Amino acid sequence: MKYLKFFFVGIFFGIVLVKSEAVSWYRIYEMFKFQSFHMYGIIFSAVILGAIGVALIKKYKMRSIEGKDIQLPPKDRSVSRYLIGGSIFGLGWALAGACPGPMYILLGTGVSTMLVVIAGAVLGTFVYGVFRSRLPH
Repeated sequence: MKYLKFFFVGIFFGIVLVKSEAVSWYRIYEMFKFQSFHMYGIIFSAVILGAIGVALIKKYKMRSIEGKDIQLPPKDRSVSRYLIGGSIFGLGWALAGACPGPMYILLGTGVSTMLVVIAGAVLGTFVYGVFRSRLPH
């Protein structure tokens, strides 16, 4: 019962992504070929809203629902990690036709081949966890 609110927020988010065509393989294909602004507009608005949210959290020193201070640790500014990680993420997105959130939404809409993509994502996460301590910091 405690997590029911997250379930309904997830359903609402899924409906929004389906209706905005953010989970459409064709829209993603258009984006990677620079033929449409549709997906860039969605991503840009999410980045702007996220930046505003983080700025408000920092400015007003907001607390979590449990009353704890929200800690936002600084990120490492290494260029190579973002280039390599971003390239791997982008290639996976382009090949699968979906980034992590929409994979589950597409599965929920009946695209059963997403099970293969989800299994690959879980396997990739597991492999990263195994080798994380051996990667350069």
